[in-house]
Amino acid sequence: MDIRAYKIHVEESMIADLKQRLRHIRWPRSLDDVSWDDGSSLVFMRRLMGYWQEQFDWRTQEARLNQLPQFLASIDDLLIHFVHQRGVGPAPFPLILTHGWPGSFVEMERIIPLLANPGAHGADPADAFDVVVPSLPGYGFSQAPDRSGFGSSRIAELWFALMSGLGYGRFGAQGGDVGAGVSTWLAHRFPQSVVGFHLNYISGGYRPPLGEGLPPVTAEEQSFLDTAAAWAAAEGAYAHMHGTKPQTLAYALNDSPAGLAGWIVEKFRGWSDCEGDVEQVFSLDALLTDISLYWFSGTVDASIRVYKENSLQPLHFRPRERVQPPLGVALFPRELPMPPRSWVERCHNVVRWTEMPKGGHFAAMEQPQLLAEDIRAFFRPLRR
Repeated sequence: MDIRAYKIHVEESMIADLKQRLRHIRWPRSLDDVSWDDGSSLVFMRRLMGYWQEQFDWRTQEARLNQLPQFLASIDDLLIHFVHQRGVGPAPFPLILTHGWPGSFVEMERIIPLLANPGAHGADPADAFDVVVPSLPGYGFSQAPDRSGFGSSRIAELWFALMSGLGYGRFGAQGGDVGAGVSTWLAHRFPQSVVGFHLNYISGGYRPPLGEGLPPVTAEEQSFLDTAAAWAAAEGAYAHMHGTKPQTLAYALNDSPAGLAGWIVEKFRGWSDCEGDVEQVFSLDALLTDISLYWFSGTVDASIRVYKENSLQPLHFRPRERVQPPLGVALFPRELPMPPRSWVERCHNVVRWTEMPKGGHFAAMEQPQLLAEDIRAFFRPLRR
């Protein structure tokens, strides 16, 4: 596998093009300029776009991100971007972290040092990890696939090849959102190498086997199914669009920075533990760094198409089929609907189940310390 060092550098012409587009936004009307009830608030979007045009400094963000050790690996004719932070400790254990949508590898920026160098952050150096953070295909600086078939199961194959190419025969996996599905597929398909996996979200496509000869759905499980269905009806239109007609949506998101930002920022507000004020948790710079990665990559079509790919190969299990590696789950209170432990235990060997005091869907950004502590504790007995 060919691996080479990588530094981020967005061409000045792309930055100038973005500024030009931001100067000529054609704003929609709104029945209530402040409200988020119909989607991203017009007042907030005007302020965010004004900040993007006049104050946001991509070069500052670029320089900061370039402090991370980044690489490109050629895997299955795709160039995959990844961070590889070597651990500081007596025996760092390899761990691959996978982000989701509408996140990116920058979701993991704050948690990487906590995992790679715990001794420098008040924790035990024996818990150090060699941290690998790849960008999903078509996200950030990873090449977009030019063919179908790259759902979470296929991405798990790429991640296995990446870890093998880095010399890691045994490793752990962690993820949320799309990354939770990728991590689950990794554990399911490569149990000989994945010693355990830790999730802060259970993939929406996850379905254990039900029916004749199997335990009936409990009242707690039915309550979860009802809650998830209600959430999907009220909040799931984005996923249905991604999963059915991603190309139609991509024309707008790839052409309009305001459209792209409006599509993404609503999720950062709605899915985080921010009490309705997204800036309680994420600065405008943090939001725009993530959004800028989507804009500069020009591959938003591929980033949302993964939903359609996953709908074609959902994470379903056959009767009495089990994922062998142990699983740890961290439940953050403002996460999207999460199943009860009994639902997950139908197919998984759940050895850790932690209810967190605060945080939401973007756990590694919102509560990196809490998430890092739980990851360390889960993998501690599995390192041998």
